[in-house]
Amino acid sequence: MKIRYFLLLFVCSLVMISCGGDSEEIAPPVVVVKNLNVTFDIQGATSENPEGDGSGNVTFKATAENATSYSLEYDGNSQNMINGELTVTFDDPGIQDYSVKVTASGSGGSRASKSVDVTVKREYEVPDDLMELLTNNSSQKWRVQAEVTGHFGVGPGGATVPEYYQAQSFEKDFSGMYDDEYVFDQDKSFAHKTSGTVYGKAGPLEDDLGSTSEPVNDEDEYENYPLDDYSGTWTYGFVDGRETLYLSDFGFLGFYVGGTHAYTILQRTETAMVLRTEGADELEWFILLSTEDEYEEPVFSNLVFEDDFNTDGAPDEAKWNYDLEDGCSQSEDLCGWGNNEEQWYTDRSDNVRVADGNLYITAKRESRGGKSFTSARLKTENKYEFTYGRVDVRAKLPSGGGTWPAIWMLGADYETNIWPGCGEIDIMEYVGNNPGKITSSLHSPSSFGATVNTKEVDIENENSEFHLYSVTWTADQISFYLDGQRFYTYYPFQKDNRSWPFDKDQFIILNIAMGGNLGGSIDASFDQAEMVIDYVRVYQ
Repeated sequence: MKIRYFLLLFVCSLVMISCGGDSEEIAPPVVVVKNLNVTFDIQGATSENPEGDGSGNVTFKATAENATSYSLEYDGNSQNMINGELTVTFDDPGIQDYSVKVTASGSGGSRASKSVDVTVKREYEVPDDLMELLTNNSSQKWRVQAEVTGHFGVGPGGATVPEYYQAQSFEKDFSGMYDDEYVFDQDKSFAHKTSGTVYGKAGPLEDDLGSTSEPVNDEDEYENYPLDDYSGTWTYGFVDGRETLYLSDFGFLGFYVGGTHAYTILQRTETAMVLRTEGADELEWFILLSTEDEYEEPVFSNLVFEDDFNTDGAPDEAKWNYDLEDGCSQSEDLCGWGNNEEQWYTDRSDNVRVADGNLYITAKRESRGGKSFTSARLKTENKYEFTYGRVDVRAKLPSGGGTWPAIWMLGADYETNIWPGCGEIDIMEYVGNNPGKITSSLHSPSSFGATVNTKEVDIENENSEFHLYSVTWTADQISFYLDGQRFYTYYPFQKDNRSWPFDKDQFIILNIAMGGNLGGSIDASFDQAEMVIDYVRVYQ
């Protein structure tokens, strides 16, 4: 009995050693995959059209001894082949060459791979509405819509918006881009009229089109690379769910970046297209093209509001009223007028008066209302409010560190449509701590705080001489001028409540603030300074 018992125990021990939970699993044996064979059938291929019928469909079949699964890979895309078969639709338009890799896998990690080359034709029928937009069903001229904010930009690979950079209106006026013309014809021919020079990245231009003696800027760009008119063809594709235009050879739109020469249509209207292309640098480059005529300056000639300040004393109460004190009585959020300003506004003659044909707004160092400075802020609210037109203000600016004079406008519905929803148009802002510069800006739900719709421009003798500060405002754009010269235009491609609250009445404001978020530190020696205004005029 003991012998039988120990024999049974010994057998059980052997079983536990071979099957116990702590032992390693025995790997399946490797069965070598061999004799991989790959064939393909191009849909619609004939002896006359070996590249197929234009569908781009190719069926691949794979067989191999000891294979348990198959996969196919091309252009970085990998797909499983069910029972060794898969139909692939190649999207790139025209006749294209592809290298396709098929891998057969077996037990134990055994694999075998084989690559085959296939030449396929892919043709797309251009949608009627796109053909009409692109060619006007015959021939259509396009231009870079330079007046629109964000008409040119760049973003990271795969981006659908220019996250890194967006050009402001007319920002590249010095380059060979804005006078270019692009012509798309219904027969799928394409012409680029360059006016002699183009704008682009130096590396791709040199690699693709040759070197030149023209200088390169700090961004490694040729601003005016010599290039004669050229022509080619365009084709259409629908890739990754988006309409795409392909230009032959080195054809390009706007800014030369080399790369794919394929332009994805991200947005289109009845007269414009936002396009994206991948450059040789693998970044995404964006351009806005339009069929509209060249931008023309808006003309307003009907004088509808005027104050030439010809009557000495207080400003005309039929035209002007005031913001008073420090804003706290209106709202805690408005204390310091929302900008941590250090002045107390009054309507006293010490701070605002008309004399000698001018309006004088005076900021003074004096204690009042718990503040160390007094000043004035005039406005036409409830006196004169308007939508669209041109505003001209001829003024001489105060000097001194900490002064912050402004000529601006605010949406008349600001009490119910809280800022920035009401919209603000800053015709001119000046900071005494930054002499020789003025700034024009727009505040809206899409541009406040870290304001993006803004432009700074140089100015001379701003404290000793009068200058003309102007804005033109239409249903499409807002442009700013210094002494009659336009230096900034805001013209968003898409207008909505966030980008364009500028479709209703605004009123004019004139003031000098002290210190605050923009004015900065106030010079210890500051005593007083004046903004002198010759006239305010509105034309429609």
